[in-house]
Amino acid sequence: MSSKACSSSLLIYLPDDILAIVSRSLSASDICNLSLCCRSLNNLANSDKVWLTQCEIIGVVTHKDLLEWRKGVLSYKALCRFLFTVKPLIGTWVHQNPELGNVVYVMPGFVSVVGCRIIPQELGPLGMEDGPILWAPVFEIIGDDDGSTAFILHGREKDHDYIYPGSVKSIQKACNVLLLEVEQKKQNEEKRFVHSKSFDHLSDGELESKICISDRAISRSQRLAEQDVLTVPFSKLSFGDRRKLLEIVTSQVRLEVPESSHKLLFPCLRENEERFREDMLHLYERRSMLMKMHKLGIDCLDCTSDKVPPHLSQLELSEIRKILDSSSNLLDLSSWDKSRTQSTKRRTISEYFSFGIRHMLKRSSSINSIGGIMKNSCPNSESKHARLHEFLSTGDSIGLTFHASSMKLTSYRTWPNMHDSRFALYKLSTCMPVAGQEYTGLWGGTMGWPPGRPTEDKPGKALFLLVLSYHEESPGQRCLIATKILEGTHYVLHPNGSAMFMVNVNEPSLDVFPWNMGADCLPVHVKHAFAGEGIANGYGFRYPGSKPGSLFVLQDGMLAFVWKESRATLTLQRLNLHDLLKKGERVPTLPPIDNFSYLTQSYSNVFTGFSFLSGKGMAHKQCST
Repeated sequence: MSSKACSSSLLIYLPDDILAIVSRSLSASDICNLSLCCRSLNNLANSDKVWLTQCEIIGVVTHKDLLEWRKGVLSYKALCRFLFTVKPLIGTWVHQNPELGNVVYVMPGFVSVVGCRIIPQELGPLGMEDGPILWAPVFEIIGDDDGSTAFILHGREKDHDYIYPGSVKSIQKACNVLLLEVEQKKQNEEKRFVHSKSFDHLSDGELESKICISDRAISRSQRLAEQDVLTVPFSKLSFGDRRKLLEIVTSQVRLEVPESSHKLLFPCLRENEERFREDMLHLYERRSMLMKMHKLGIDCLDCTSDKVPPHLSQLELSEIRKILDSSSNLLDLSSWDKSRTQSTKRRTISEYFSFGIRHMLKRSSSINSIGGIMKNSCPNSESKHARLHEFLSTGDSIGLTFHASSMKLTSYRTWPNMHDSRFALYKLSTCMPVAGQEYTGLWGGTMGWPPGRPTEDKPGKALFLLVLSYHEESPGQRCLIATKILEGTHYVLHPNGSAMFMVNVNEPSLDVFPWNMGADCLPVHVKHAFAGEGIANGYGFRYPGSKPGSLFVLQDGMLAFVWKESRATLTLQRLNLHDLLKKGERVPTLPPIDNFSYLTQSYSNVFTGFSFLSGKGMAHKQCST
């Protein structure tokens, strides 16, 4: 017997538990390569225990949660595929607007990851430990039975919550930007586009009349030649065209789901095992319902019923079956257009969509015009933006898509420099504490001492979220910088990305902490103190000044930065957003596109329109953007 056969036999006859331990030294690709060696090793490499070990190595969820997630997929190998795909999304994502904060934290749900926006808010007397953190859902990436991914955007329109299904274009391993886009596809491709809309029902003449004045001069032969050119990226369109396309697509693919499915997106903490089991049962049913809706593209009034939903009852059932593709959820508007001659009782979806396209293009033309002259007619504009017809002509259908991309970005210290006209969220680097960088990471803070204690004129304390990071500013000056990413005041005091304070960790402070007692009336003990500067009023809103102060490290792990002259104090404690959100309280979302990335600059709280939040530490004055 050859040595190769002997080694193969040794692996085959190893107990499963020992094999799982051995597989910890292998990567997922190593196990896949092992399965190609022979039939026996193929069966061995597909062992659930081997792939459970790989799921644990990825580290997205705990071992106990993996056992629960396994119930929703075909195998641990499928689960590993999903976890490996979505792991780069876990963490904190930000956008510059609105200035009070646009922080989205992506965390595990149930066979899914959920993007949750942290709402600018005030904290009550219980503080961050026990007080509920307010949040709103932004998007979900849900895993199918085989480990493939499906995208769902959340939004609210006319006092109703909707989901907006789409596809996941790609999730790059080192992604630092999340993009909401519209993508076009050819219907004859092997895998058709999920939740897409076809433009086949528009004739060449209709399409020409819907573009803009400068496009009417393009001949039919030229357009046909352009269809052979590479696909026009969504990012090449003008901002007005991109926004209007997103508005049209979201208005067409939106689905209403039962209110019960909106309440729970991830399980509670395991402090109450009975409640946790109830949560898991609800989440299992919710995921099954959402995946069925995603594949069929229909509102799920009763997923187990054969009854046609009311909003589709305007057409014959046979017509609906022609255009609903259970595998890709593709709504072919050309089929709707052909069936329009058979049923004229009500306006069909294609007519609504055609009207939306006409409305979009009229608005787009008006946006791109100055003094009655179309911008697209200018050579400089042509080189900067692609025409809308060029984007539409390269595919038969369009749909919503989620793209996690890796881009070359510049940043100032920790805060990335962002594009103002891109529907995007940007990854915020938050390193784990290590020796020599003990204070790096995400912190929550409030102003005043003792921390979190309300006063008669200030019943709640504004919640600040800050990222602490280390930077080598100059030789011998190693700085710890606290970058503000969220502020819970009524009107913004400092823009996102502001350095709330900066201290030199190589320069001890000689200042004395101004208070002897803490919130619990116990003596305060200072472990370390560093000299530095804190933000102060300066030359205008964008150019704040600074005043001297000190950062004190207290014995209970809290930090306190004290401005020397005013003795104003910013107290900080480490946050575990994963656990806080599980104990938090959900609030309604913004409209879908704004909910993903709020591009309108606002210095006030855009969530203050929700009157029912009056008792939850929110500002009550309606914001103006």
